Amino acid sequence: MADAETVTAALKAVAESTDRLLHTVTELDPGSVGEPSALPGWSRGHVLAHLSRNADSLVNLLDGARTGRDIPQYASETDREDGIRSGAARPLTEQLVDLEASGARFAEAAAKLSDADWSAPVRHRSGAVFPALHLLAKRRQEVEYHHVDLAAGYTPEHWPEDFAAAELVRLAGQFAVAQVPAVLLLAEDTGTRAQLGPLGAEPGLTAEGPLRALTAWVSGRSAGAGLRLGRGGELLPDAVRALPQLPPLG
Repeated sequence: MADAETVTAALKAVAESTDRLLHTVTELDPGSVGEPSALPGWSRGHVLAHLSRNADSLVNLLDGARTGRDIPQYASETDREDGIRSGAARPLTEQLVDLEASGARFAEAAAKLSDADWSAPVRHRSGAVFPALHLLAKRRQEVEYHHVDLAAGYTPEHWPEDFAAAELVRLAGQFAVAQVPAVLLLAEDTGTRAQLGPLGAEPGLTAEGPLRALTAWVSGRSAGAGLRLGRGGELLPDAVRALPQLPPLG
C-alpha cells in the first residue's frame, strides 16, 4: 500500500510543475502558438494539445485503478494522434483553458483514490504495467519535459533539483543496454551519480557537470552544453562532439 505522505508529496510536485507551465503559457504571445517548438515537426500548439490529452489519458488509468476496470490510456494510437493534431491549431486562449481544465481533471481523479488504490496495477500505452502511484511521476515528467520543449524561456536550468536527480537515475537505467557505451555521470553540484551502458561494465568515459546539464543531455534536451568529458583521467577537448550518441527514448 502506498504511503499517504508519499502520495501527498507527489501530488504537490505535479501541482507545482503544472502551475509553472500555466504561468509560461499565460505569458505567451497569442501569435506564437503556431511557431515551432523544440520538438521536430511540432508547433507549440502540438505540445500544448499533447499535454492536455495526456492529462485526460492518465485520468483513464487513475479511474481504472480506482474501479478495478481495465480502462485503456487511449482508445487507440490513432485517437491519440488525432487529439494532438486536431487540437494543435487552436488559439492560445482555448489551449490555456484546455490545459487548466485537463490538469484539474487529473488532480480530481487522483484525489478520489484510496491509499490501497495507489498500489493497483495500470497498463501504460507502452505496454508497461506498474502501480498507479507511478502515474504521478509520469505526469510530472510530461509537464517538466514538454515545458522545456515549448521553447518559451523555461529551460532545464529551471527544473527542480529533486526532479533532475530522479530523472538522471531513471534515464540511466533505461540506457543500461549493450548498445550504449558505459559512461559514468557525476553531478558536481549535488553528488548525484549514475551510469549509462551495460550493468557492471567499466565506464570508459566520465561525464561531469551540473546536475541539470547532465539530465538535459541524457533526456535529449541538450547536446551536452556545460559538461566535461574525461577518459582515463584526461579531459577530452570537445565534450559535445565526443559524447556518445544516445538512442531515442521510447
